[in-house]
Amino acid sequence: MNTATNLPVSLYFDSFGDKKHPAIVLLPGLGSQSISWSQRFCQRLADAGFYVLRADNRDCGLSPSLNHAGVPDLQALSQGQRIPIAYTLRDMAADVALTLDNAGIPAAHIAGRSMGGMIAQLFAAQYPQKTLSLCAIMSSTGNPQLPPPAPDVMAMLMGPKPDPHSHQSAWLEQQLAFFRRIASTHLPFDEEYYTALLQTSLARASSMPGMLRQIAAMAATGDLRQEIKQIVAPTLVLHGTHDPLFPVEAGQDIAETIPAAKLQLIAGMGHEIPPALEEDVASLLLAHFAAGK
Repeated sequence: MNTATNLPVSLYFDSFGDKKHPAIVLLPGLGSQSISWSQRFCQRLADAGFYVLRADNRDCGLSPSLNHAGVPDLQALSQGQRIPIAYTLRDMAADVALTLDNAGIPAAHIAGRSMGGMIAQLFAAQYPQKTLSLCAIMSSTGNPQLPPPAPDVMAMLMGPKPDPHSHQSAWLEQQLAFFRRIASTHLPFDEEYYTALLQTSLARASSMPGMLRQIAAMAATGDLRQEIKQIVAPTLVLHGTHDPLFPVEAGQDIAETIPAAKLQLIAGMGHEIPPALEEDVASLLLAHFAAGK
């Protein structure tokens, strides 16, 4: 598959803490914006002595949109046909490297959730000199032999959606249903939190074509294992035991592939980091990053 837009782009990010401190880059998941990492969570990391960069991936949020690349034919791609691909996750890892260079940061701790965790793995493999440590959260290696996502979750993710601008109430209802489905099973669903996150995200930026290009990037990138088995950075894998999108075997596969990686399973956690779990996740990250300062 050819890439039509594979030059790196500089990502939008906001920051927390003192730039003189060791840097942490937080990468969001598919179609999600940097604000999926809450301000409270980022400030918690900054207060522990880190400089936190909360980034938007390309084609999402306030980072550059590659609308000139067109909309990929995902049905043709799923059938194994060769189609033009705007970029892959490897290109998105190169975006992170360029962003660090432009920010004058020689190396950073890299943490990503879901698709962002795949980008983080590729970054650590491609740029070992820029990687202080790696954390992949609710992510995957792309191994085709892994258990697939729950069918109903994939249907909700890939199915038609109301236009968020002309039918905002219907869109919000559908999005909340999706978040409720992937939520942690041992906690009450925090509808107020997710309603505010969705409304803020919509007001900040919205690009369905960008999300489709990100899906195509994941599909075109495929299996990461040959690359990530070369990772030398200290690696922590965090995964929920009740993740319906990337089943727990996906996290286990990352830990088995990356040399000396440590796996921490979080009982009951789904494909999210709700407010009630932020302190637990932050504490695990801080202990990992402190070892790699």
